[in-house]
Amino acid sequence: MLEPNFWNDQQGAQVIINENNGIKAVVNEFNDLNSTQENLEMMLELLREEPDEELQEDLGNELTEFQAKMADFELQMLLSEPYDKNNAILELHPGAGGTESQDWGSILLRMYTRWAEKRGFKVTTIDYLPGDEAGIKSVTLQITGHNAYGYLKAEKGVHRLVRISPFDSSGRRHTSFVSCDIMPEFNDEIEIDVRTEDLKVDTYRATGAGGQHINTTDSAVRITHLPSGVVVQCQSERSQIKNRDAAMKMLKSKLYQLEIEKQQAQLDEIRGEQKEIGWGSQIRSYVFHPYSMVKDHRTNHETGNIGAVMDGDLDPFITAYLRSKISY
Repeated sequence: MLEPNFWNDQQGAQVIINENNGIKAVVNEFNDLNSTQENLEMMLELLREEPDEELQEDLGNELTEFQAKMADFELQMLLSEPYDKNNAILELHPGAGGTESQDWGSILLRMYTRWAEKRGFKVTTIDYLPGDEAGIKSVTLQITGHNAYGYLKAEKGVHRLVRISPFDSSGRRHTSFVSCDIMPEFNDEIEIDVRTEDLKVDTYRATGAGGQHINTTDSAVRITHLPSGVVVQCQSERSQIKNRDAAMKMLKSKLYQLEIEKQQAQLDEIRGEQKEIGWGSQIRSYVFHPYSMVKDHRTNHETGNIGAVMDGDLDPFITAYLRSKISY
């Protein structure tokens, strides 16, 4: 950063600054935890020499807070893969089931938005397609923050809801599915060759919430990558050029993710692992009726406090998933 030409490339400079800030935050937190541990050990020695109820109570409170900070720090240390530190692109796609599954999509949208806000991450809606009666047909979010992808990669998969449907006049129980796709957002840190002749670019008028602020021009952009069939679209900006740039970033992220999945599939085949891909392979179930429970089928972590989960309390599930991926 002290080099004379550092600021010649503004975008590249910002990438380095963000990385530097992330590393500084980790080092500072480690030093703070180390200092706190030393203070706790001193308090413990004082208690051993001379018992004191007030000091013992203070030690208990500080130890509880220290353990919570240690757990959060350990979670950060589990995020060591190449693109864990990147921003994330999150997509929700309801499955079959019409209004019921589209409503489930909007509930998950609120859950992830609340989780991101609690972590201090910025949430930007890149694309939004409302449901016919309620909920969403699809939504794409950009989650901006250090380690956003590292945390959210635990959420990739199919999410299953069981509840008494508010849209069923007979009060029957319904099961709905929504697919959650997570990708790291890339700027210029990787090179992906996308040929112009392989792209089909369409423009259309933006839709969704916004009232008078919705564009009246065809500024929204849809890009189809013909060889792979991958489709991305963006309508968050007023400018067609900006929407095209954002869509291209998403396309590169999707193509990268596809390549990673191909490699993983090859490894699974070599290992003899068979994994079903489809609506039957849910990663987590959310049961509202006849009892309340959220259970992750990969880690078996579960909770009965479904209200807290719907309000964005996802960290226990994310932590359990990341721990399950550690190879000792």
